[in-house]
Amino acid sequence: MAAGDGDVKLGTLGSGSESSSDGSSESPGGESPAASLPRMKKRDFSLEQLRQYDGSRNPRILLAVNGKVFDVTKGSKFYGPAGPYGIFAGRDASRGLATFCLDKDALRDEYDDLSDLNAVQMESVREWEMQFKEKYDYVGRLLKPGEEPSEYTDEEDTKDHNKQD
Repeated sequence: MAAGDGDVKLGTLGSGSESSSDGSSESPGGESPAASLPRMKKRDFSLEQLRQYDGSRNPRILLAVNGKVFDVTKGSKFYGPAGPYGIFAGRDASRGLATFCLDKDALRDEYDDLSDLNAVQMESVREWEMQFKEKYDYVGRLLKPGEEPSEYTDEEDTKDHNKQD
């Protein structure tokens, strides 16, 4: 992170600062990365699969909060590789959000069941989950080790996306 990024408050995490009315981060005269990508079909992700969507290897940016995976590509200026919250891209951001910590050491490389968080921290995670649900597309679940992915039908996928709009 660049100097001064540590002063960013998590309470403003990607909220209200995007430059266009639809919440995308368009650059002058150009489309945002989200504008050129089709809506992602709903599927479940292992941690390893989620890591592929960090904005550097793939233009799409995903992150998980409380076991749910969200497509945050339209907030790429926040979650992209150079963004102040880029640390969360392609990761389970739950612990970092719960503890208001942007340090890579606060995020785990293995599945994190969050069982050691206190009640206030867990409530914070649930509040972040609700904020992400309102702002970004829900694209699936984060799988626990050994858990099998769900099979989503096109009808479920369409219904869920329509409910989000």
